[in-house]
Amino acid sequence: MSKDDDDRKGMERGLTRYGDEEFALFLRKAFIKAMGYTDDALSRPIVGIVDTYSGYNACHATVPSLIEAVKRGVMLAGGLPVTFPVISLHESFAYPTSMFFRNLMSMDVEEMIRAQPMDSVVLIGGCDKTVPALLMGAFSADRPAILEVTGPMMAGDMRGERIGACTDCRRLWGMYRAQELNDQEIALANEKLVPSGGTCGVMGTASTMALMSEAIGMMLPGGAAIPAVLSDRMRHAEATGTRAVAIAKFGIKPSDIITQDNIDNALRTLQAIGGSTNGIVHMAAIAGRLGLDASLARLDKIGKETPVLVDLKPAGSNYMEDLNKAGGLAPVLREISKLLALDAKSISGGTLGDDLDGAPAPWPQDIVRPASNPLAANEGMIALYGSLAPNGAVLKKAAASDKLSTHEGRAVVFKNLEDLSARIDSDDLDVEADDILVLQNAGPIGAPGMPEAGYIPIPKKLARQGVKDMVRMSDARMSGTAFGTIILHISPESAVGGPLAIVQDGDRIRLDASARTLDLMISEDEMTSRLANLPPRKVVAADKRGYRKLYIDTVMQAEDGCDFDFLIKP
Repeated sequence: MSKDDDDRKGMERGLTRYGDEEFALFLRKAFIKAMGYTDDALSRPIVGIVDTYSGYNACHATVPSLIEAVKRGVMLAGGLPVTFPVISLHESFAYPTSMFFRNLMSMDVEEMIRAQPMDSVVLIGGCDKTVPALLMGAFSADRPAILEVTGPMMAGDMRGERIGACTDCRRLWGMYRAQELNDQEIALANEKLVPSGGTCGVMGTASTMALMSEAIGMMLPGGAAIPAVLSDRMRHAEATGTRAVAIAKFGIKPSDIITQDNIDNALRTLQAIGGSTNGIVHMAAIAGRLGLDASLARLDKIGKETPVLVDLKPAGSNYMEDLNKAGGLAPVLREISKLLALDAKSISGGTLGDDLDGAPAPWPQDIVRPASNPLAANEGMIALYGSLAPNGAVLKKAAASDKLSTHEGRAVVFKNLEDLSARIDSDDLDVEADDILVLQNAGPIGAPGMPEAGYIPIPKKLARQGVKDMVRMSDARMSGTAFGTIILHISPESAVGGPLAIVQDGDRIRLDASARTLDLMISEDEMTSRLANLPPRKVVAADKRGYRKLYIDTVMQAEDGCDFDFLIKP
């Protein structure tokens, strides 16, 4: 009698369908033995190790060393480690944007976990879209899985000033645009900003997702903040390999661990660390794979209760290596422990509370603020609604200018990325410091891929006058390393007929962060008339084939995580 695949172990899992299962197993073993394995090795629990190394991906430069450490842990625990490749995404090396390929990577991860024989899998990755893609794929496959992140890079030094990717990339580039740095100085910065392998060393998307992944329970305690190049990272990877054998033996799947409490713990962590706005898009997609809720409304409610505690760029002034020296995620969670679901399960085998109890005792440090003296009392990230954003938008209030949090101004509109690039620095641009910069058609479908274009640069003519911040808004995303009074993820996006598409130069727009509103100040009749006269989105040849067609036909809006509609759990 044929066994259900869930009841099979090791090499017997997912046998290729030849119509003869005994032959399929015979053939599989014959070919794997070409790799030098013995029957004894092949009888052990098999731990798959996802290899996301790429010559295009400096965030993953240490992946080969991590794999060796994970393998060591697997073998010490009596398992057989087997590596396999999947897509590798780096934010700066993916056209049109890495977000465009996140769902494709998640499908690659899911299907390779399903297609190949493994009793558990170690997910290795770090760069912005990699961790979400790994978790999305693993949650959908629902085989025993555990995450190991590559870890942040070290901070660099430029003439005695600590700098690091990528908040300082944007800050120094802004200074160059404002002619505060010359060509030689910006060239020097280019060499000093990324001094080692690893993910961005500030509270960008990679750091945010690493910390949220530890809080959600998919990573062994203490792993989120360890720099990529430290020996501690290798020891954590070895322990991860050892744990992977245990979850293989006990069959502990993501669905056995992750509940709504775990999702809420991750969202609360996102708020407490002053994390990237990308975190809410990714967590919405991750939660959706298990039918759980990471909505804007839930994020906003949690944000009202949660202090911002971590003094890291861009909301603060330090780097991830400093957070690691302060104890990593544990001191953050201790400060908000009364707000957490401490009985939520962890991949460690205990609960979040158990993990906190087992963490090293706290020591004096000034990177994680006490809840009694936070960086901000609450509202690190807020949801906005109104006539411009019926389905919501996001403002990272912790990185915004207080004086602009309530603001009404004249719209200066850019129709798309090409229009922005062509006109933003023109001396003829009709723009003043109290205007509102509006970018259209940069959302999930409009761009496509919802690029990190929301950090609209200050027009050069204003930058030269010393203007550092303006209200800027779009249906795009923004890197977690960026800062400013920037409204993102406006939904529905322009390309599908959202109200953002009808904004015209000279329209008045009102932002009221305290009231959570974002409104286009035109009459209801004018709004209706403009929406009725919107032309349909222009379809180009590239939209009609391949992965891009699949993407455009099925991608959802930002509030649903920009996942494909056929991948979420019904």
